[in-house]
Amino acid sequence: MSTAAVSTDPARLGPVPATARTRTAGRPPWVRPAVAVLLVATAALYLWNLSASGWANDFYAMAVQAGTKDWEALFFGSLDPGNVITVDKPPASLWLMALSGRILGFSSFSMLLPNALCGVGSVALLYAAVRRTSGPVAGLLAGAALALTPVAALMFKFNNPDALLVLLMVAGAYCTVRALDRASTGWLLLAGAALGFGFLTKMLQAFLVLPAFALVYLVAAPTGLGRRLLQLVGAGVAVAVATGWWIVAVALWPAESRPYIGGSTDNTPLELAFGYNGLGRIFGGEGNGGGGGGMGGNTMFGGETGLFRLFGPAFGTEVSWLLPAALSALVAGLWFTRFAPRLDRTRAALLLWGGWTVVTGLVFSFMSGTIHPYYVVALAPGIAGLVGIGAVELWRGRHNFAARIVLALMLAATGVWDFILLDRTPDWQPWLRWVLLVLTAAVAAGLLFGLDRIRRAGIVLAVAGVVTGLLAPAAYAVVTASQGHSGSIPTSGPSGSSMGFGGMGGPGGGTSNSELTALLKATTTKWSAATNGSQSAAGLALGSDTAVIAIGGFNGGDPAPTLERFQQYVADGEITYYVSGGMGGMGRGGSGEIATWVEQNYTAQTVGGMTVYDLTAGANAG
Repeated sequence: MSTAAVSTDPARLGPVPATARTRTAGRPPWVRPAVAVLLVATAALYLWNLSASGWANDFYAMAVQAGTKDWEALFFGSLDPGNVITVDKPPASLWLMALSGRILGFSSFSMLLPNALCGVGSVALLYAAVRRTSGPVAGLLAGAALALTPVAALMFKFNNPDALLVLLMVAGAYCTVRALDRASTGWLLLAGAALGFGFLTKMLQAFLVLPAFALVYLVAAPTGLGRRLLQLVGAGVAVAVATGWWIVAVALWPAESRPYIGGSTDNTPLELAFGYNGLGRIFGGEGNGGGGGGMGGNTMFGGETGLFRLFGPAFGTEVSWLLPAALSALVAGLWFTRFAPRLDRTRAALLLWGGWTVVTGLVFSFMSGTIHPYYVVALAPGIAGLVGIGAVELWRGRHNFAARIVLALMLAATGVWDFILLDRTPDWQPWLRWVLLVLTAAVAAGLLFGLDRIRRAGIVLAVAGVVTGLLAPAAYAVVTASQGHSGSIPTSGPSGSSMGFGGMGGPGGGTSNSELTALLKATTTKWSAATNGSQSAAGLALGSDTAVIAIGGFNGGDPAPTLERFQQYVADGEITYYVSGGMGGMGRGGSGEIATWVEQNYTAQTVGGMTVYDLTAGANAG
């Protein structure tokens, strides 16, 4: 593949004119219907059986429920409408789900609908971004690759923050590509704003793509170096403003009249961002066990760190199906464009999606703190973009023998690796991996021997190559989308599992405890109950549709409410019951002293197999 083949060759599949003014001119008539099919199919996949996961992750569902009941709880991301403590993440994703619940009524469907739509939006924006640099065929391939990534099919039907995070990151990439057209300050500021809101979704993880965005603009924007640098400074300000408005609002709000910021050590979102959810995730430390440490075993917490971590048992079947092809496309593409002009759009696209993939992949591979398999959904757009661009550009340059060899090797590596991944679940559709291997060998041989030069055989070979490359991840994505997932750590695939903490000695099964649920429903106080940890409180709140205090937040370890504050709630008659058990005293702080105080001053009763204390009966009653 020559330099001309990746920049100006008019014989490429799908036109990619040199300027933004002509980029949409002469678009083939099949493009719009093809894009419509892609987006409708994506919507069908993500909306299909959407409520099968029920409340999905009860932790976030509890906060969404609170947001539908109280505006302050929505703004802060509180776990209960009484605003005792927040989730341990910023609230942007909760805003979407709670607003949906306010419009449609709180339900599993209304909660998960915004995340499914985030998935469709991500595919649409990825298509649009790749099309602008590499044509509609590359855009369609990239969009399909993202839609059919198994972890994407999982997270765009779940209620963790990752769905909105991915949408905002892809939106930032699209705005960056648009900024490259005419060195547009406006589009670059929008890219910064998108990542700023990404911070309000999942904090520093949103910034993993910043180096790629800055690099590609610095290299390929059509303006002088001084202006490029000044525009990047402006984009940094946009990031700060989009990030900082909520942080400033929280800082200015009197701490005694707002919820405690869950997961922080000093009741501020900045400490949460750079502590537990920031450097703690990278380097480990208290509350951030990683590398196989902690509950759930090795794979649930990422497995051993190292260069090949993404191919291991924790992440392999989630996202690595097309990773060998993506990395091959990046290396080959940068080599073939090494003599291209600074403004070459193909190289710019490779830097964008390649930088996204490499930086994010390396961080995930070597971070020592808490990481779960579903985190790697943030890698999926980068991988998909590289595959779409690389496959199409190499196909366009296939008359160059080197490009033909690279394309055949990409396909062969994908087929072999997918065979290995499918073999990790040997009892599920065992025929599939052998069919895939045969197809891979046939298409790779056809490429090597130039069968595409036979009349009409090129189209057949191209379609066969696409089907072969996407067959395995598509099968995993479809089976993932067809089943429900729940708990704190969902995984994709035919034997997709999940792990939560609600069942660990606490009342996390409150949703199915009819006797306890009826007891809480009959209460009229501000909070029907309190219990240790959100994983326990969530089941009670969701099952009874009442407000429940999650003492200590996610794992019961945050100092909210304090014993003195809890005693005041009881004295004011604002809590009816204390439900014993749950996850208390883990992490930073502890809820054990509240449990001790209740046990010493109130009489226990058994309700639905759970130990319950009536806090309205008076101390030392009975």
